[in-house]
Amino acid sequence: MDVARAQSSVSLKPTLVAERIASEPASPIGGRRWLICGLLFFATTVNYMDRQVIALLKPTLQIQFGWTEKGYGDIIFTFTLAYAVGLLFIGKLIDRLGTRKGFSLAVFVWSAAAMAHAAASSVFQFAAARFSLGLGEAGSFPAAVKAVAEWFPKRERALATGLFNSGSNIGAIVTPLLVPWITLRFGWRMAFIATGAIGFFWILCWLSLYHCPEEDKRVGAAELAYIHSDPQDLETANVTVPWLTLLTLRQAWAIALGKFFTDPIWWVYLFWMPDFLSRNLGLSLSGMRLPLSIIYSGACVGSIGGGWLSSSLLKRGWTVNASRKSALLVCALAVTPIMIAARTTDAWLAVFLIAIAAGAHQGWSANIYTLASDMFPRNAVGSVVGFGTMAGAIGGMCIAQVVGYILQHTGSYVPVFVMAGLAYLIAFGFVQVLAPRLKSAEV
Repeated sequence: MDVARAQSSVSLKPTLVAERIASEPASPIGGRRWLICGLLFFATTVNYMDRQVIALLKPTLQIQFGWTEKGYGDIIFTFTLAYAVGLLFIGKLIDRLGTRKGFSLAVFVWSAAAMAHAAASSVFQFAAARFSLGLGEAGSFPAAVKAVAEWFPKRERALATGLFNSGSNIGAIVTPLLVPWITLRFGWRMAFIATGAIGFFWILCWLSLYHCPEEDKRVGAAELAYIHSDPQDLETANVTVPWLTLLTLRQAWAIALGKFFTDPIWWVYLFWMPDFLSRNLGLSLSGMRLPLSIIYSGACVGSIGGGWLSSSLLKRGWTVNASRKSALLVCALAVTPIMIAARTTDAWLAVFLIAIAAGAHQGWSANIYTLASDMFPRNAVGSVVGFGTMAGAIGGMCIAQVVGYILQHTGSYVPVFVMAGLAYLIAFGFVQVLAPRLKSAEV
């Protein structure tokens, strides 16, 4: 019965789209898909606001509760552990529930968890709140990349991914401006409550505006035809990939290892950058605003620029393989100068190098996520991104312990930044070996 229902659903979608296109008069391609991209951008911004608050408040909370570096590392480890555990099932759950319901559920869980930090007063309680936050936030990128696959043809997916992914940088820019002000005026507990509450507003916007393009009556026939303009797009729309099958596919491992080596570096920027600015440059909480804004502005430019680069090359006639790999390699090379940042005595040079590295990471991220929709059917994208992001979270668990140990015993960021500079070239090598031509997975 399930097989028959699945086969019926695969054949129904092309018929539904064809009927929509045939029944409506010819018109210019609309821009409804970019509104959806805007909602994804908003969600990613909120995601990173909730994720970064604890990093900004680390010096304050460390003084108040007497945390050691290892204690803080354990709290971050708990978040990444939950993030990894959540990704074991969240991608498949989103594929099953659909993007609309699945994303709403994820945002509800993480927003409630973000607000729960306000009630914590010990390392264990903060770790428990971070665990819940990690479970909810595990759904963000699988749902967002799946939405991009549903709403954009391949030629625009990297750009759309780069645009919504830039929300992580906007969140990282806004949070240092907002959290210190809230903390100094109302206390650190209110900082967690205020940022967590924004997610509930997003849920209302999402439920009122998001539907699959085939079901959205505000999508014109021309835009619907453009969305489904890739060869065999509709025929594979409802193909699913079981977890055991996923583990046997080289394409899935290319994405997973591409994220295993690089996602932890972004988490270093996110969770330890305020500490680096305080420890190495002697900046106060309020003094971090401009440097952090510069770093994450660079990340924002890199996210959009990395997505634009591969999409632009694709529109110029380059193959998907050549355009994506070229963008990945450019980003990997751009990270390497960060190895100088921990050694220089020039504070602004350090900030500039970190900003370039953060931008290169986000450009890398936009393209590595897009590989999932390049090589897998739309209905499997959530599962594939979940698998890849889980690998990144496992890397994040490792880096949380490693960085905590390094800082506890050496007090130096030099080994950390050397790892950051080399990670992307190693990851690129694995992507090239496992998916040399970015062929579609045989599922």
